[in-house]
Amino acid sequence: MLQVKDLHVAYGQSEALHGISFAGNENETVAIMGRNGMGKTTLFKSLMGVLPVKSGSIVVAGQEVSRDESFRRVAKGIAYVPQGRMIFPTLSVEENIQTGLEHSKTRRIPDEIYALFPVLWDMRGRKGGNLSGGQQQQLAIARALVTEPKVLLLDEPTEGIQPSIIKDIAKALNEIRKLRRITIIVSEQVLSFALEVADRLFVIEGGRLVHETTRAETDPQRIRAYLSV
Repeated sequence: MLQVKDLHVAYGQSEALHGISFAGNENETVAIMGRNGMGKTTLFKSLMGVLPVKSGSIVVAGQEVSRDESFRRVAKGIAYVPQGRMIFPTLSVEENIQTGLEHSKTRRIPDEIYALFPVLWDMRGRKGGNLSGGQQQQLAIARALVTEPKVLLLDEPTEGIQPSIIKDIAKALNEIRKLRRITIIVSEQVLSFALEVADRLFVIEGGRLVHETTRAETDPQRIRAYLSV
């Protein structure tokens, strides 16, 4: 569903990603683990078209997208929940979700969205800026999901969120994948969360993927060694 091959991304003259290659299958969750500054957000921004690709290819459901603008990538099946969530603070919860329905014929929020995130139903009239960090994260995921993506990118979804809500988000992501059979790519520093949602884990260090493992074969000590400063 997602195939990334030999991806090089630079900030001016300084190369940040040095030949990243990985794939995400239908109905699979892949975690990209790594410390801050190792290239996770750069990778996600380049997949979404926020940062230009120097060379390499990004293929979504058989379609090359690496030269497409962001809105074209959305049309081809990528949705992105950025680090920091980026919801609209002055819009209501319902209005925030509706911003993801630009190309929908009905502009109606599917019932399954509120079933996945019951708290959003309870707060649908409340302004996004008045929600807690965890509720905003759920809102950002809901907004991404109504675009009906084939590939869902989540950049550090657990950042600044209390442990009980992290569990809710993990449960919702596993449910989403079962319902929609989509590919989920998540960047993460919390190993327990990654192990709850991901089928495969990669570690990124210095703009390169340096380790790959399945969930069953993960050596937590080895991953923690990469994550510790």
